[in-house]
Amino acid sequence: MKRDFLAINDYTKTHLEELLNLALSLKKEYFAQGNLPLLKGKVLGMVFNKPSLRTRISFDMAMRHLGGDALFISPSEIGLGKRESIADVARVLAGYVSGIMARVFEHEHVVELARWSSVPVINGLSDYNHPCQAFADVFTIFEHFGTLDDLNVAYVGDGNNVALSLLHACARLGVNFTIASPEEYDIKPSTWSEAEEESRKNGCSIKQLRIPQDAVVDADVVYTDTWTSMGQEEESKKREKLFPPYQVNSTLLKLAKPTTMVMHCLPAHRGQEITNEVADGPQSLLFIQAHNRLHAQKAILVDLLGEK
Repeated sequence: MKRDFLAINDYTKTHLEELLNLALSLKKEYFAQGNLPLLKGKVLGMVFNKPSLRTRISFDMAMRHLGGDALFISPSEIGLGKRESIADVARVLAGYVSGIMARVFEHEHVVELARWSSVPVINGLSDYNHPCQAFADVFTIFEHFGTLDDLNVAYVGDGNNVALSLLHACARLGVNFTIASPEEYDIKPSTWSEAEEESRKNGCSIKQLRIPQDAVVDADVVYTDTWTSMGQEEESKKREKLFPPYQVNSTLLKLAKPTTMVMHCLPAHRGQEITNEVADGPQSLLFIQAHNRLHAQKAILVDLLGEK
């Protein structure tokens, strides 16, 4: 049966743990001797409606490292849902490639691709969530600390698609999660309720706060993202007035533990949600986290496209 990677909460805790171990194994193998050609003869079609640095290059290089190939498809070539229906695009592409990765604005577009495609579909980002980023994030945390047990992640800022996927990943894997965000910028209540139920099953806690200083006190990881995401540019002036108290800077970090690490999914608006001092400082995992997109994506690709 065909499987897709559309949302973290589509996967069980056991399956996610298996993927984390696979990502770690593939990373070690790559640096030791190069990866085996597990995806030889396979091609990933990459559909982009949004610009990308990490998503495009990490998926492209992941396929190359694993012996396969990747095909970049720009917005002008397809016009997803405009020039041609999503159902038709999915059925045509599925006859050419082994899998589809799509980076879209509307989440329903990637869901529709998966509905009509006979090959696996990967959500490279949507306005609802960013599961590939969240998986790479928990992989980075797992690799750095050597465990996910008894860890605390504090997210400071907008309850956006990255925050939502990170919440789901933490709740599934038993990591305590706290978010501090301004009013009106919380994670959606329906998503929060779902995560609460999952966190109870896995013995961890999730909290919503307003004050970032309270959120970071016991944090092992402090995570932030841009105040204004792609597609929200009209709100940028309003957000720039509300979010300065949520900046991750050295003053905030001093309230956390000396061993606390800082993460950001990038691109960063330096001087807004994060300062240079923190982003480039000794507690920063920003670039290890970015590089781990490559190894996390390899695990997803092998799991979906590799021989069982």
